[in-house]
Amino acid sequence: KRSATATNQFTRKRMLNFNAPPLKNTAAEPVWKVLIYDRCGQDIISPLLAVKELRDMGITLHLLLHSDRDPIPDVPAIYFVMPTEENIDRICQDLRSQLYESYYFNFISAISRSKLEDIASAALSANAITQVTKVFDQYLNFITLEDDMFILGNQNKEFISYHAINKPDIMDTEMEAIMDTIVDSLFCFFVTLGTVPIIRCPRGNAAEMVAVKLDKKLRENLRDARNSLFTGDNMGASQFSFQRPLFVLADRNLDLATPLHHTWTYQALIHDVLDFHLNRVSMDESVGSESSPAGARPKKKNKKSYDLTSADMFWQKHKGSPFPEVAESVQEELDTYRAQEDEVKRLKSIMGLEGEDEGPISSISMSDNTAKLTSAVSSLPELLEKKRLIDLHTNVATAVLDHIKSRKLDVYFEYEEKLMSKSTLEESLLDIISDPDAGTPEDKMRLFLIFYITALQPTSETDLDQYKKALLDTGCDLSPVNYIKQWKAFTKIAATPSNYGNSGVKPMGLFSRVMNSGSQFVMEGVKHLVLKQHELRVSRIEFGVLMIYDLQETDDYRYFDPKMLRGSESSIPRNKNPFQEAKPGKRVLYGCSELFNAGQFIKQLSSLGQK
Repeated sequence: KRSATATNQFTRKRMLNFNAPPLKNTAAEPVWKVLIYDRCGQDIISPLLAVKELRDMGITLHLLLHSDRDPIPDVPAIYFVMPTEENIDRICQDLRSQLYESYYFNFISAISRSKLEDIASAALSANAITQVTKVFDQYLNFITLEDDMFILGNQNKEFISYHAINKPDIMDTEMEAIMDTIVDSLFCFFVTLGTVPIIRCPRGNAAEMVAVKLDKKLRENLRDARNSLFTGDNMGASQFSFQRPLFVLADRNLDLATPLHHTWTYQALIHDVLDFHLNRVSMDESVGSESSPAGARPKKKNKKSYDLTSADMFWQKHKGSPFPEVAESVQEELDTYRAQEDEVKRLKSIMGLEGEDEGPISSISMSDNTAKLTSAVSSLPELLEKKRLIDLHTNVATAVLDHIKSRKLDVYFEYEEKLMSKSTLEESLLDIISDPDAGTPEDKMRLFLIFYITALQPTSETDLDQYKKALLDTGCDLSPVNYIKQWKAFTKIAATPSNYGNSGVKPMGLFSRVMNSGSQFVMEGVKHLVLKQHELRVSRIEFGVLMIYDLQETDDYRYFDPKMLRGSESSIPRNKNPFQEAKPGKRVLYGCSELFNAGQFIKQLSSLGQK
């Protein structure tokens, strides 16, 4: 069974090969072509296909649709764009300008008949009918970040954000448009997987609205047997052999504490403290310690970007590891690399000793060393790639460590874990909020909101005023507190310990010195925390719906089976057997409408809480 990423890559590679299956192990030269995409298409392709891979597939140029493009009349062009009014107008302009030899139009979502007619009219008036070779609806309106992780790719992030869905003055028409956008992306996702899911969702929130609309869209497509995207050849991509997937929809309001939580694993820390978007981390490059001359402008920091992809074995192995383990592993990789480098230098030196006073080198010894050197030289490309990845992770991990130490993120992480698991607290919340050396105002606000959301007993107005004063004194904007207060007043979710699982950390003392002699990472003063197993609220919901164990909360979840073309929801037989693929060794795919970090989420809560 291929992963979501593999399915996505195959679909995109087929598109870039003029919608024919990509050829394997062929020595033939690829057909050279240009790729024209809009911002949405760029976001979908970039996490999956590197520039080298595009070049290997014959893509000589990849250009934005709305950039200034010169004619290349002897080259075919592959378009990968959303079928928006603006994009269709530009495509018609390209046809009139005779920019390319032939045109392969691939629309990310289904194009309407009227817009298709606009393209046909433009091609006719430009005498370019024969040049429009193929037009495809690709149903790829989502972004795959990892094998089992996708997000809904909308260029206007605010449009489908938590803030947009939860703002008090939202109009019905706005909410309908948001739901339609989300449903379109989810429909594309299941078309790409080639399977029709069973849908479960809670009642009375945005998740239910999405479920109802998605069920309707899937039913309508299945009803049209001739053009259904889930029958015949279209089912070839299906990743699920006998059992259909169970699709569980959840609303963010199910758990507001987790996105605010400070983190301790490598990938989560990068997403939290650095600029990490679509598997690319961007950070200021170190420019040395030399200061600018008096009166001169300070040196502008260069931005450096690194791609963290599945091809990076270190990343694949350690992205979910606690940060101290990652720092240790980077150092070990560096030591191994240096040993290999020294071996190459040593062999070179030995090979150059002939005729020196060191005595004769036997032909056997020479032959043996020649073989070793040949082997070492042949492994040089691999060694250089290893060095590149070590440098990458050294730079990224160092930047993360700077944040941990300057903001005392280990202290925040440990305290929040105890709050969420209802463990004994050794220090008062007010003391941490009031400590000028512990964290930024945003860190303090995140900590307080987690306390406020997960508190078993309502916080008294007197205590709340005391916390608000302490937060104000540290420079916090209190708008997020205002919103959470309103949210707590209206929400039906009881914040019990079981909602946030029996998570926690096992403190192992402090790193009192560098981890080992010559380490790149000075961990002095940072807590050595060992993670315990989490079971977040969404995981409990997932297991409850999968019937792996009994959970009263999910008994009332709505059930939709789009393949049951007749019959009401209440008449649908419920399968009481647990879903096989979600048992031990389970296969679970995760998706979200937007992937924000805590800082971005705080801003949304702030906007909602402004009076």
